[in-house]
Parts: sequence; C-alpha cells; structure tokens
Amino acid sequence: RESRREWLLEQFEKAGLKSSNVSKYQFWRHDNKPIELWSNKVIDVKINYIHNNPVEEGIVYKPEEYIYSSARDYSGEIGLIEGVVVVK
Repeated sequence: RESRREWLLEQFEKAGLKSSNVSKYQFWRHDNKPIELWSNKVIDVKINYIHNNPVEEGIVYKPEEYIYSSARDYSGEIGLIEGVVVVK
C-alpha cells in the first residue's frame, strides 16, 4: 500500500492539466527522445546503458545484482521475467 497515494495522484493530475492531450493524469514525460535502433552496435550501447543505470546510481555494484534488470539474463542467470530475449 502506497502511503503517498493521494499526494502522487495530485501531482499526476497537476501535470495532466498542463498537457492538451491528457484527460486526467499524466505519468510519463512527453519530452522523450526516441532513438532508432538501426544496428547491433547501437542496440548493445543502449542495453548496456540501461543495465548500468542501477550501478551508476549506487544501488548495486554489478548490473546483474539488480533484481529487476534483464542484466541477469545477459549474465547467464535467470531473471524475474520469463521469455527475455538476449540480443547477441
């Protein structure tokens, strides 16, 4: 149970009021910068970036230690989600 539920909903509603294409709550940012994954090298770079985020934030020492990361699957361990496709 989330103790800040009401506060969070209020924040999402305020953000939604600022956007013309949101009817109630806005959770995701609209200023993302999509990147075309046009080569295996670009895919590898992006996967490594995502896997290393918990390390950079000081949450874990190695990417595969982060329980919610597909880095576990890439290291040969079994992650939480079934059917993860490992790109090599």
